[in-house]
Amino acid sequence: MPTYRIVVEYDGTLFSGLQFQPAERTVAGELQRALGVLFAEPVAVSAAGRTDAGVHASGQVISFTSARRFPIERLALALNANLPNDLTVRDAGIAADGFSARFDALARTYEYRILNRPSPSALARRYAHHVHRPLDLDAMRAAARDLIGQHDFIAFCGVLPEHGGTVRTVHAVDVARRGDDVIVRITGLGFLHRMVRISVGTLIEIASGRRAIDDIPAILASRDRRRAGYTAPAAGLTLVGVRYPDFDSERQLSSSPSSS
Repeated sequence: MPTYRIVVEYDGTLFSGLQFQPAERTVAGELQRALGVLFAEPVAVSAAGRTDAGVHASGQVISFTSARRFPIERLALALNANLPNDLTVRDAGIAADGFSARFDALARTYEYRILNRPSPSALARRYAHHVHRPLDLDAMRAAARDLIGQHDFIAFCGVLPEHGGTVRTVHAVDVARRGDDVIVRITGLGFLHRMVRISVGTLIEIASGRRAIDDIPAILASRDRRRAGYTAPAAGLTLVGVRYPDFDSERQLSSSPSSS
């Protein structure tokens, strides 16, 4: 029974998140519907990141198995013909037996886009968080360094996980300005519910002078969600890549389906 791996991108605005919900429009629900048509049997999918409602992806990785075979060179094209226009497949391949998009991931990278200018943008409103106050990027970068490493991030968690603890490892946090946009890029092994968005909200408060630069260690030590900053809106967040031992969805070219 082959294990399939696909890389998908989506505009999360009109989705109620990734995870399947019978009464809601979700990314997993649309994928399972389309796969059911192509494979003529129910297909369950596993995702590298369980993105929330309104969160986007350009490098989400999905895995699934099926007793039926489908020509891998035609899978992306066939899926795109059966998916809505806000969800597309960039790449399709056969993975090693037992591969799991979720459990085999070595790192996940998210980018958060902040539109930092006095006026909002009608065009960017679905993909960026507008912050009209000037942001001190040096202060933001200095504070972001305190997020790196292994910490108990319970103070930066929305809903506690049903299983497991709240310790997570953040590998890197980078902050860059591109014109009017400030991009916060966070890479880690895994993230708690809304952890990235709460981290960004806290960094924005620091960069706008509403918090001290050295506030994050005290927030982590408090283990109290009320001590952290606000939850930045979902619209600004995109899952841009997932890295595996032999595959990185952020680097994968969208124009050439693979078979390995």
